[in-house]
Amino acid sequence: MTRKKIIIAIDGYSSCGKSTMAKELATSIDYIYVDTGAMYRAVTWYCIENNIVQNDVLAVDKLVSLMPNICVEFYRTGDGSVHTKLNGKDVEKEIRGMLVSQYVSKVSALRFVREAMVTLQQKMGEQKGIVMDGRDIGTVVFPQAELKIFVTADARIRAKRRYDELIAKGEVVCFDDILANIRERDFLDETREESPLRKAPDALVLDNGVLSMEEQNTWLMNQYKRVLCEIY
Repeated sequence: MTRKKIIIAIDGYSSCGKSTMAKELATSIDYIYVDTGAMYRAVTWYCIENNIVQNDVLAVDKLVSLMPNICVEFYRTGDGSVHTKLNGKDVEKEIRGMLVSQYVSKVSALRFVREAMVTLQQKMGEQKGIVMDGRDIGTVVFPQAELKIFVTADARIRAKRRYDELIAKGEVVCFDDILANIRERDFLDETREESPLRKAPDALVLDNGVLSMEEQNTWLMNQYKRVLCEIY
């Protein structure tokens, strides 16, 4: 008998490792994985490439007119990893840099940007069997999700993870700059008018600041199995 599938929503702060854990869980249970943060990062990269954002100024009217030209997709590479495409071009490397991190919270706070991305995200989850991570998945995109996780960790721990990740990629970065960026993004995500970062009332909190990757993945798998047993 085919096992019924559910929607798993993973929300939380930046640089908490949401994408890594969501991807691992999706692979383990053969679900589709969607990194919504990558979608907003791709739109932000589009803004940078098309001079919609310059010197901290965002040309909102220009972005409104160009939004219909933006196509964000995901595809699986030969090694099994999931990459982001912007208008047919792989931009996975570009969207992970500090330049995009500097502006992504401002771009993602725009109502028309969020509406476009949420519509696309909801379409992706129509058949269930999906693990989606972001800031508002359990509160806005899929409030009906059967399993909701809210991930948090101390800002300095998150900054160190981000620093190590960028250094490993060969980027020249400053820890204090990354920490300041994370704290600014936390503030913007929590206080934005459109779909602010919030824990859904029925979400389970996961503080992964002191957990190993194995402990985290085991906890997630146990929650998935528990929900399946309760529902089906």
